[in-house]
Amino acid sequence: MIKVLFVCMGNICRSPTAEGVFRQRVEQAGLQKQIMIDSAGTHSYHVGSKPDARAQEAAGRRSVDLSRLRARKVSAKDFVEFDYILAMDHDNLTDLLTDCPDEYHEKVKLFLDFAVNFPEKDVPDPYYGGRKGFEHVLDLVEDGAEGLLNHIKEKYSYTG
Repeated sequence: MIKVLFVCMGNICRSPTAEGVFRQRVEQAGLQKQIMIDSAGTHSYHVGSKPDARAQEAAGRRSVDLSRLRARKVSAKDFVEFDYILAMDHDNLTDLLTDCPDEYHEKVKLFLDFAVNFPEKDVPDPYYGGRKGFEHVLDLVEDGAEGLLNHIKEKYSYTG
């Protein structure tokens, strides 16, 4: 089983959105038994909280349900257990690499390295913005999710 962890700062906007969108894509591909998905934050500000209501609303408009997700902080065991630890931006990437043992650094990457249609490498934090910011995050995340799924399918010869 391939294990994918999406990481942002507080785990209430970007990373749960990525978890929900990627889970939907994985299920549509029939690969839910081959790919495990989770999300976490580099900080513990919101541990136990549901995703931001605006993130849930925006995702819901695209038929992605985030309501069952709860925020948690990245733990030391995540670096061992997950195959892909995907940061939403460069700040989170730096935080992850600082905490990550050297032997697991190759697992830590930017999520948008897998995007095909957008040149951005950072998923911007929509927390202090409006509805448009959450929609843009979804656009980026959907692109990254498709690219990541195609990468995993090709690398591990998964067909669903």
